[in-house]
Amino acid sequence: MRRTGFGGKRAFATALVVILGFSILWGEGHQSKIKFKELTHSFGKIKQGAVLTYEFVFTNEGDAPLLIQKVLTSCGCTAALVSDEKVAPGKEGKIEVKLDSQGYGGQISKVIYVDSNDPVQARMMLEITADIEIPPSPKIELDKYNYEGGLILEGEDFIANLKVMNKGEQELRVEFSHRNASYFLKGKPASSPLKIAAGKEAEIEIRIPTDGRSGTLREYVLIKSNDPVRTAISLYTSGYIATKQQLKELFVKYKDVIK
Repeated sequence: MRRTGFGGKRAFATALVVILGFSILWGEGHQSKIKFKELTHSFGKIKQGAVLTYEFVFTNEGDAPLLIQKVLTSCGCTAALVSDEKVAPGKEGKIEVKLDSQGYGGQISKVIYVDSNDPVQARMMLEITADIEIPPSPKIELDKYNYEGGLILEGEDFIANLKVMNKGEQELRVEFSHRNASYFLKGKPASSPLKIAAGKEAEIEIRIPTDGRSGTLREYVLIKSNDPVRTAISLYTSGYIATKQQLKELFVKYKDVIK
């Protein structure tokens, strides 16, 4: 009786181990597994303005269907699944990546994320790189991108002085945009577009009317140019518009300090 009972327990334990083993093997054997042929691709040296395309190829090395759930990119490139979202075991899929090199220069790197139902690698990261050659061109630089004008008397123009430099090899053409500002070069109205030769600079006086305004002034002046990399940049200006009454009060309050 005892021997039979012991043998029955041992047989039950053995059977349990076998069943669990098969369960584990079955679970492991029925999983998707994404495998890319390569995770990075270099386009090498290319001319600025070229639109680049590349396909990353992957295989489902598991024995359950692979589901591509999402494809995300960093700024500056686009990516899309060009094969079926559901990839059978042993089959291939493709992710197509496009990069428009306009506006870029030098070494760049962009990242693509691929989300799938692979339980081990739910998110894969791909990378494309390129060395973008910029042809001779103008290059805009400002001596400041924020201008603090301090205290301004009501009715007087807010004045910001800005130096615009051409660090490139070709003529720079610049246009300013603001709802009611005016622009002066050496005391005279500046031409539009303002033309600055290679390696030269121009000092611009920006005047913004303050009629009917008081308190804090915050304005953006948009600067457009033919610089292929920086076609539009902004100058942020700020100050405080005080009324005559406020100035009188300040003078009375601090007259002993400013003597």
